[in-house]
Amino acid sequence: MTPIHSLIRTSDDEPNAYGEPSLREQVLAELRWEIVAGRVDPDTIYSAPLLAQRMGVSTTPVREALLELTRAGLLAPMRNRGFKVVEPTLNDLNDLFDVRETLEVEAAVRLARAGVKDASALRSLADEIGDAVERGDVDAYLERDREFHRAFVGLLGNKLLTELVMNLRDNMRLYGITSDLGRERQRASVREHHQLLALVETGDADAIGPLMRHHISTWRKVFSASLTERRPTDRSDRR
Repeated sequence: MTPIHSLIRTSDDEPNAYGEPSLREQVLAELRWEIVAGRVDPDTIYSAPLLAQRMGVSTTPVREALLELTRAGLLAPMRNRGFKVVEPTLNDLNDLFDVRETLEVEAAVRLARAGVKDASALRSLADEIGDAVERGDVDAYLERDREFHRAFVGLLGNKLLTELVMNLRDNMRLYGITSDLGRERQRASVREHHQLLALVETGDADAIGPLMRHHISTWRKVFSASLTERRPTDRSDRR
């Protein structure tokens, strides 16, 4: 079976009795990663039988994964053909960033007001993010960054908010993540993770909001530039 990326997983995925992701979850993670990372061409059509053959599994987990990605808006069903990869517009990307900023900034402010006495577990993740950037390991960077932000928002104890934030993050197209601009942004984000933790521990709600907004919004330029290169501007990209 093709290598499976564990870093992109829907919020309701649960491990099996052995603590390992199910076949459906593994297929879902792999396909989601291919799509959001821009590793497949726009309008690519996925065929369940061909994917099952490629991955060495039955068609059942593949079809379930394709339907899940369709519900998430990453694929569109094509009658008698399969599932087509949906290429987002710049408006789609900007809308996603706007909602992410609204939710994650508010979560950060609430967390700072509530206060966190011990953020050692998150600090370890922040260190691992830095190690991944130092090695140039983008996959590890994304995995640890996802774990960090899930744990960060999760400190509020609001399961619905955590699921909303992570679903938005999981559907964000990561175009340009390996570009020069993307790697520069990765390096800059390392310090920001530690700053976020410091502000939470000191309860500085006034400072953490702008920092979290910057932490998210600075990726907008990276992803927008790469998306523009992948597709010509059309009317749907204009406000």
